[in-house]
Amino acid sequence: MATRFTNNLLILGAGSVSQSVLPLLIEHLIDAKQITIMDQRDNRARVKDALDKGATYVQDQITRGNLDAQLSKYLKAGDFLLDLAWNIDANTILQWCHDHGVMYLNTSIEEWDPYEGGSNKHPLERTLYYRHMRMRDMKSRWTKTGATAIVEHGANPGLVSHLVKKSLVDIATRALKDGKAGKDVEAALTGEDYKALAHSLSVKVIHISERDTQVTNKPKQWGEFVNTWSVEGFYEEGVAPAELGWGTHEKTLPVNAYEHPAGPKNQIAIAQPGASTWVRSWVPNFEIQGMVIRHGEAFTISDHLTVWDDGKAIYRPTVHYAYCPSNEAIVSMKELEMLNWQLHKDQRIMNDEITGGDDRLGVLLMGHPYKSWWTGSLLTIEQSRKLIPGQSATTVQVSSAVYAAVAWAMQNPNAGLLVPDELPWREVLGYAEKYWGGIHSEADDWDPLMNRRDLFEGWNNKKVDKSDPWQFSNFLV
Repeated sequence: MATRFTNNLLILGAGSVSQSVLPLLIEHLIDAKQITIMDQRDNRARVKDALDKGATYVQDQITRGNLDAQLSKYLKAGDFLLDLAWNIDANTILQWCHDHGVMYLNTSIEEWDPYEGGSNKHPLERTLYYRHMRMRDMKSRWTKTGATAIVEHGANPGLVSHLVKKSLVDIATRALKDGKAGKDVEAALTGEDYKALAHSLSVKVIHISERDTQVTNKPKQWGEFVNTWSVEGFYEEGVAPAELGWGTHEKTLPVNAYEHPAGPKNQIAIAQPGASTWVRSWVPNFEIQGMVIRHGEAFTISDHLTVWDDGKAIYRPTVHYAYCPSNEAIVSMKELEMLNWQLHKDQRIMNDEITGGDDRLGVLLMGHPYKSWWTGSLLTIEQSRKLIPGQSATTVQVSSAVYAAVAWAMQNPNAGLLVPDELPWREVLGYAEKYWGGIHSEADDWDPLMNRRDLFEGWNNKKVDKSDPWQFSNFLV
């Protein structure tokens, strides 16, 4: 149980995640009277319970020109800034918090204008890898550790980094018990050396695999984009280049792939929208096809699991998102493509009209002695509404992950700038697990070739490597 926070909290954004996380923050961490919520729209009705308990609402926004003045109005050293807004440059706001001793957390690394330059900008400059390199460069110039600032900690990116470590521990524990553990597994497990553990278990591929089966009694209309979370957020990720951590076992780059010239070089980008890049994947208990939407965990997980030898990466798994959203969102994204990627004016986030389904969100580790192993949440809409009334499975997963990281940060206020993979995974997961409906963690005998049915095999020039099922080309649809 975390102790109550005694300073002030400013929340930027009053969208679906803010609405869902506020009850958790007020119940577990902070009195409502210490909270200020800022949004450019009048969303007071969405956070009414918090306002009734004493929280303050400010209808305003952070811009390039007013960031210092606005933040200085509501925050002082020792306070907390929870950034759940879009299009606020991460480096700018992180630097401000560092300079002013303010704790910080966001769920994604943003820019002022993510669409600036459009197709004239090199695909590599449109990646999260590029943003991470900018952030690392900024951090390298700091002369002190500073207040705790955690970036990219929602459900994914965020809690899935901790699930990877839990999954590795579960696989290794089972392998040792069954006599299937190779050399060095026990030492890596005991020493909590996760890159060595993944290497010794021969993990080749990690999918953040998700299938949202939530359905509605209010079908999507033509010209409307419907989703179970932020439409703007999904749009920005979807139209960006497909981006993935690139494993050392991979033989051939995908068509139109680009490699980074500097930094850890743990990722590649494909010059096509992530929303139109589909791969085979698996969730309990069925195969799915998911989009390779760019996500920060593909960078941080693949980076933290890389084994280096004299400056050369000798082991790294391929890591990426494989996202199969709700049926309404699939149709919305396809319609967006028909509209030549011009975002719909009419947008809706499904919530009260959801009549059933779940959000199966977890990590799928492949290539080890058990072939595949999935660790994650099978949270249903019924469970989510009992845990946080009025919320969907998707928003509960995200908001509880935000709450978990905020709780840890408030207990550790001077830890500096961190990504999820640098946090103590058991402690953070412990805060969130209840709200994920518990954690399902089990093996499955699945690979991308076993159920493959190519109706034009031999005629369509598709690259299939039957000698190694874990090649990226075998996952591509």
